Amino acid sequence: MRHAAGAIGFAGSPIDRADALRTDPARLAALIAGGTALLLDLDGLAPRTDAAGALRWRSPDLAAAELVFLGLLDGRPRFAAVPLHGDADPVLARQTLWDAIERLPSADLALYGGARSMLDWHARHRFCANCGASTLIAKGGWQRNCDTCGASHFPRTDPVAIMLVEHDGKDGRRLLLGRQARFPVGRYSALAGFVEPGETLEEAVAREVQEEAGVTVRDVRYLFSQPWPFPSQLMLACIGQAGDDRLTLDVQELEDARWFTRAEVAQALAGGDNAAFVPPPAAAVARTMLQWWLDQDG
Repeated sequence: MRHAAGAIGFAGSPIDRADALRTDPARLAALIAGGTALLLDLDGLAPRTDAAGALRWRSPDLAAAELVFLGLLDGRPRFAAVPLHGDADPVLARQTLWDAIERLPSADLALYGGARSMLDWHARHRFCANCGASTLIAKGGWQRNCDTCGASHFPRTDPVAIMLVEHDGKDGRRLLLGRQARFPVGRYSALAGFVEPGETLEEAVAREVQEEAGVTVRDVRYLFSQPWPFPSQLMLACIGQAGDDRLTLDVQELEDARWFTRAEVAQALAGGDNAAFVPPPAAAVARTMLQWWLDQDG
């Protein structure tokens, strides 16, 4: 998927989800055994790639305990196998994982993101939240059922507000960005937080900015969204206007926050040696938001 600011990472999967096939176990079994099915090649939850950086596929393991039907691509059924143990990647440096992710073509990135979210959900939900008994995979991997109490469980997506905050000051229009202690050295990004029960997206934006930075925000607007597979969020990009530029940080949430000028944001995205900050990675919607902001008039 592309926005005016460019491609949105993890969006725009080319796969046909073929929902009608999920409810037909016999047809799914025939697809697996039919000789044309392909299994996403993963190392735990990390993608294995070929020499060109694209996703690798292999023949499905017919003995695999749990397979998720991803859909149809290029006329061939595609599956992913739920990891046998735990929900984490094997011992793998985070940077190595991101090196692989950032090399993936955009369509492969979107397909991998959807598969990763589903596999992570399965790994985390092997037991019924209602009674604690083991659950069984169903509907081609898009549902888990508990035979003990009869409950059905479905993949979840958590809404996250991620926001740009503008303020017109003596240096022109500026943007509020923050950093957490876990960020790489020099990185600043858009503020973000989960949308809580009982509030609108706009209310979540205002609350998060007030809580984290002590800034009152008005005129909140929705921009665009991104599926984020770590583990399964829907990032809802917004922009709002700050009443003033005074900051009062919640140091439990933010290590630092600053106002950046248009020139500073442009230099950071261009990768200048003397840039005021290191921007988010290309696959993050925060990066797309910064480019969108630069592309606006004035």
